[in-house]
Amino acid sequence: MAHFALLDENNIVTFVTVGRDEDDGKEAELSARTGQVYKQTSYNTRGGVYYTPNTNEPDPDQSKAFRKNYAGLGYIYDEIIDGFVPPKPYPSWLLNTTTGLWDPPVPYPTDGKRYDWDEADQSWTEISDPA
Repeated sequence: MAHFALLDENNIVTFVTVGRDEDDGKEAELSARTGQVYKQTSYNTRGGVYYTPNTNEPDPDQSKAFRKNYAGLGYIYDEIIDGFVPPKPYPSWLLNTTTGLWDPPVPYPTDGKRYDWDEADQSWTEISDPA
């Protein structure tokens, strides 16, 4: 089953729809038929990795990975990386062109605790669990 993202004049996703099976790989035909710009998107692709449907496991066949991320409302289709990119969470974060995701300037801590990004201090702040 094919999925398509409708883009506005700034390549921002305004709608995502399920297409007909015969539309798979035919975004140009869909765009011509509707007079709007559609780009196909892969429901099971996140961070440049294709996941086996209904699992959280990377699929052995990574040739199915398509356009970095499944398109969501407000995502931008980046023509340079041929991928869908979520909205930028903070001004200091940089686009990872391999994953199509935003990387913080300081890696997320790996100590098992939960953190929020503090843009002013450019650091991670631990989230306290309520007592």
